[in-house]
Formats: sequence, structure tokens, C-alpha cells
Amino acid sequence: MNTKFLSLIFISAFIFLSGCYHANVTTGLEPSAQVYEQTFASAWIFGLVPPNVVRAQDECSNGVARVETRLSFVNMLVGNITFGIYTPMHIKVTCAAGGRADISSDEYDLYTINKDDPDEVTGETLRKATKKSLETEKPFYLELK
Repeated sequence: MNTKFLSLIFISAFIFLSGCYHANVTTGLEPSAQVYEQTFASAWIFGLVPPNVVRAQDECSNGVARVETRLSFVNMLVGNITFGIYTPMHIKVTCAAGGRADISSDEYDLYTINKDDPDEVTGETLRKATKKSLETEKPFYLELK
């Protein structure tokens, strides 16, 4: 066969068979316009060794609304060139606008802990909340004042 034809088939297969990986995690919080991105987060051995943990709390004071991870064409090209030893990925964190997820108050129990409470009071509050949650199979929301 013609080598140009084989090269064309190989390049076409490489382009068309290399789909893009994409995963979204949403928290239920309202997203803001504030976004934190890492375009080449270093992963190793086909992603078996994941990138370092993204410390979004420094960027997102109201929490995180959505986390997206994906392998773009360029990321996968780099991974293929290195035979999967180095596989970078794109991580995008969308910060929350503020507040907590929209859950009606009858779906959870609210407990409050004050910053100045002694450890015994904090522990007792957590014990009560956990016990009631297990009994009623209903989540609890813990508020720090």
C-alpha cells in the first residue's frame, strides 16, 4: 500500500478515535462568575496518579458550585506523545455565589455551634445531631456562629 495513504489512515484514526473525557460535579449552590482554572494539571500513568488537590477554598470564599475535569485534544495529544506517562488534564472550579444549597427547612434539622463553646458542648451537639439523623434518616445542617 501507499505510505501516504497509510499515514492518512493513521492520522485520521488518531484524530477520530481520541474522544474527549469530561466530568462535572455540581453541589447545588448558585454559581458565580468567579472561576479558577488549571489547564495543565499534572496526572501520571494514564491518570492513575491524579493531579494535586485543588485548594479552591482560597479562591472561593462562598464555597464551590461546580467542578469540571476534562481531557482536551491537546491534553490527550501530550498524553499520547508521552505514551501515557504524563497525562495533563484541565480542571475548572466555578465558585458559588453565596449561601447554601436550596433545601427547604423541613428536609433537614438545623444545629448551631458557637465558636466560644467548650469542646464538651460542641461534642454533645454533634452527638445529638448524628443520633437524630440516624433515627430519622434525615440530614442535618450545622451552623457555626
